[in-house]
Amino acid sequence: MNKKMFMQRTGAAVAAITMSCTPFALAEGEWVDLLEDGLSAWQDSSGWTMGDEVILNPANEKELTVSKPGKTIAVVETKSRAAYLLTKQRHGDIEATIEFMVSKGSNSGIYFMGRYEIQVFDSFGKTEVTHSDCGGIYQRWGKNKDNGQPPRVNASTAPGTWQKLEVTFRAPRFDENGKKTENAKFIKVVHNGQLIHENAEVTGPTRAAMKGSEPEEAMGPIRIQGDHGPVAYRIIKIKHVELN
Repeated sequence: MNKKMFMQRTGAAVAAITMSCTPFALAEGEWVDLLEDGLSAWQDSSGWTMGDEVILNPANEKELTVSKPGKTIAVVETKSRAAYLLTKQRHGDIEATIEFMVSKGSNSGIYFMGRYEIQVFDSFGKTEVTHSDCGGIYQRWGKNKDNGQPPRVNASTAPGTWQKLEVTFRAPRFDENGKKTENAKFIKVVHNGQLIHENAEVTGPTRAAMKGSEPEEAMGPIRIQGDHGPVAYRIIKIKHVELN
């Protein structure tokens, strides 16, 4: 093998290895079901189990239980310190459809780009809601954090029922020097068929965000909170879009 051919093959091999180890971006217009192959789309799934049917634990409504084994629903059954699920894919502007279930008093969250949280919480029956209730945009990171944004209405259903979030999210924008020129924005968030946010700007990462103290970026992963109580997700679908 001559030197030129050796260098070409070596370069190709290095590129292939690099690509296999680097988080990849979502292709535009392609709906991706992040639970289609169990938990293979996620980096660390310790503390999570899979099933095909999930119900409230009949002996303890503060817990969930897998009533039918399988591979379609991601579940944290008890109040354990399960890992935050983190996608291998990175995204910018996306649409997302998410179906979830919480037990009584439970708490989770969905972080877009790993930084901007829509709260998942048992808020059933509450007449006054805040940023920390289900569908709320959580308060900002840091000492000068604002108070977040509560949902317009409380659309929560009872613990043990399946709920749905439909989200259109626009990533922050940056100039050629990496300076942020526009904040991230939740263009539209619908909870169980009711509009709860529209054109809601997020001035920075929310509390408990990944890399919350570091400069924001143009792309990032989906991050699902798993350490604050029992929760189940049966649909997490995302699609890359261009929101100019």
